[in-house]
Amino acid sequence: MNNSEDRFLNKEEQAFLLKLARQAIEHYLKTGEKIKVKVENPRLQQKQGAFVTLHVNGELRGCIGYPLPYKPLLETIIEVAIAAATEDYRFPPLSLEELDDLKIEISVLSLPRKVERPEEVVVGRHGIIISKGYHQGLLLPQVPLEYGWDLENYLSHGCLKAGLPPDEWKRGVEIQVFEAQVFSEE
Repeated sequence: MNNSEDRFLNKEEQAFLLKLARQAIEHYLKTGEKIKVKVENPRLQQKQGAFVTLHVNGELRGCIGYPLPYKPLLETIIEVAIAAATEDYRFPPLSLEELDDLKIEISVLSLPRKVERPEEVVVGRHGIIISKGYHQGLLLPQVPLEYGWDLENYLSHGCLKAGLPPDEWKRGVEIQVFEAQVFSEE
């Protein structure tokens, strides 16, 4: 996070967004409607990209987000929390019964920037967006650390996520990097 608008969220803002994500999911699962919240904090009104990752009993259960700042952070968290719980094509929708075992993680993103060479990617610091033609894949910066990947593995998995052959990055793809402030429920 490098420019002033991307200043880090403080502990209170982090706790608020985690609680909001949980409330948004629970409210949607019970009513089918999006929660409405009014907040005065100008930091939460800034447009910023973010992802919500859900784990149930330690297993990935959903992960969806906006890599670019389309909407105020508050709205983004509500929308992507609900989407992670109900629209991640890899998983069935979350059930109310799973809420007790649910752990929410939020990644608030800096703006992506293009790198000229794969060696510029710093594993554990940079998230990546790999693009070629209509193909695009994104991996959050914490992913290679969770799986113990080196740079080559990270780029290969980015290509796979984009629907490309794993070694396509050696032949030429666009690589963008971003940073994230990552926080989760204890």
